[in-house]
Amino acid sequence: MISHTSIGTNDLPRAAAFYDALFALIDGKRFFELERGIGWGVKPGQPMFSVLKPFDGQPATVGNGNMVALTVASQALVDALHAKALALGGTDEDAPGLRGGGYYGCYFRDLDGSKIAAFYRQS
Repeated sequence: MISHTSIGTNDLPRAAAFYDALFALIDGKRFFELERGIGWGVKPGQPMFSVLKPFDGQPATVGNGNMVALTVASQALVDALHAKALALGGTDEDAPGLRGGGYYGCYFRDLDGSKIAAFYRQS
């Protein structure tokens, strides 16, 4: 049902470098690049993640209660994404670990303060 997600940034080059490095861990590639934003995906037809400068020209702000969750293929990738996000200057919102119901995940904030989760659901 979800085609793509978009979060705001006030510094597109900085956000692009953060997400290029982060998504390289899960084979994410740039699917589009515009003057106002960039979108990453894993393969065509799958949901995309994008970072955009707000269209209204106002500063990007963090939405209270908003979060984007990324599905990954293993617990090791959850751990790697969390570590990479922190190494790139992101901030910890909750370290990787079991969350119940076979859900293993982590939470962090990107350089603009947007909350991102990465999770692996065990079968």
